[in-house]
Amino acid sequence: MSEATQEKTGLGNYFIANYPPFSAWKPAHLVEAHAALQQAPRPDTPLGLYLHIPFCRKRCKFCYFRVYTDKNARDVETYAAALVREVELYSKLPIIGGRSLHYVYFGGGTPSYLSAAQLRDLMGRLQAFLPWQQAAEVTFECEPGTLQRHKLEALRELGVTRLSLGVENFNPKLLEYNGRAHLEEEIYRAYGWARELGFNQINIDLIAGMVGETWDNWRRCVAKTIELSPESVTVYQMELPFNTVFSKELRVVGQDEPTDMTIADWPTKRAWVDFAFAEMAKAGYEVSSAYTMVKDKARTKFVYRDSLWHGADMFGCGVASFGHVRGVHVQNLDSWEQYLAALDRGELPLGRALPVAPRQLLIREMILQLKTGRLEAGYFRQKFGVDVLQEYAAGFASLAQAGFLTLADDGVRLTREGLLQVDRLLPTFFEPEFQGTRYT
Repeated sequence: MSEATQEKTGLGNYFIANYPPFSAWKPAHLVEAHAALQQAPRPDTPLGLYLHIPFCRKRCKFCYFRVYTDKNARDVETYAAALVREVELYSKLPIIGGRSLHYVYFGGGTPSYLSAAQLRDLMGRLQAFLPWQQAAEVTFECEPGTLQRHKLEALRELGVTRLSLGVENFNPKLLEYNGRAHLEEEIYRAYGWARELGFNQINIDLIAGMVGETWDNWRRCVAKTIELSPESVTVYQMELPFNTVFSKELRVVGQDEPTDMTIADWPTKRAWVDFAFAEMAKAGYEVSSAYTMVKDKARTKFVYRDSLWHGADMFGCGVASFGHVRGVHVQNLDSWEQYLAALDRGELPLGRALPVAPRQLLIREMILQLKTGRLEAGYFRQKFGVDVLQEYAAGFASLAQAGFLTLADDGVRLTREGLLQVDRLLPTFFEPEFQGTRYT
């Protein structure tokens, strides 16, 4: 494949969130997953909890997550009860090992789709089995248009420490065309309430390359974000995973003459991210990862991200959710009916799994930590007994020669060009059997 072809935004997953690829996870490995849950945890391994809330007002045209837009209040109650049952089942397993939760993450879908009363009821019942009062971080994803002041008051009372606002863009036309449900004025209203109520870590998500994006509009989005002055800003690059509305509708730039139904190529999206990071740096932000800028690294932590990228255990609860326990990847059943039926039987709703070999665990942590822009060789010598600079010398050398990173005695530092396209570089370190395989 030519470099020009690779730079077009084609179908498939670009963002790498795990290793080995999800396509290697199989139902046949569930026996290993259940065995891991019956063992004590590995020493010094933090425990996290991810809770998937799969409801949305609308389905974004670029979304490939398991979400539902056709559920009523009774469906929400049914799902919440199942989620509580799942957490209860986990709370009784040996894998807990006396650990308290280090972090909790409410993701979706749209967790803020639930009413304040539903959230109080759900979180109260969840904490009866796995309390999070001592957690270092409790993150809650929000769609601005679903927030009211009293809902945010409830989240504060229920222990949420970090709000992540799915802004994505400020342009009403772009928001509507890409399937987002919120309006620009709702962004400012929700953000203002969160500030008044004293949330001291607010993250704003943006997407570089939403369909219809232009340089002029992107500059305005970046300026408006900086004016709001959140503690952190996360900027993703638009991709076209399989099974999205856009993956079926859009033409890719370069295949036809550009129209309103095209998506920007990767160089353009990288240029937009680079511009955003440069502007935020001028405003006092600093790089936290390939996607995130923060105001103050000492105060603004990403416990969920950094724990996962350093090998933490995590119970992934909810339909289609992903988790990791004692060296085994797991994913729940991915249909509403199957998920609920398993819990009605009193069973964990596991759908597929993959036991991860020690060398694969090393590769997983290595490629994920590269997303922060740096790799400390001493960490891997201490944890895995491996000198990664020597073991993967050829891969690091090829990326260094291409200008994507620099090598030092203590580790690796990605260049700005490397950080802007880190996900496309990570397969350099995949094992041969996973080179070129479908990621999902």
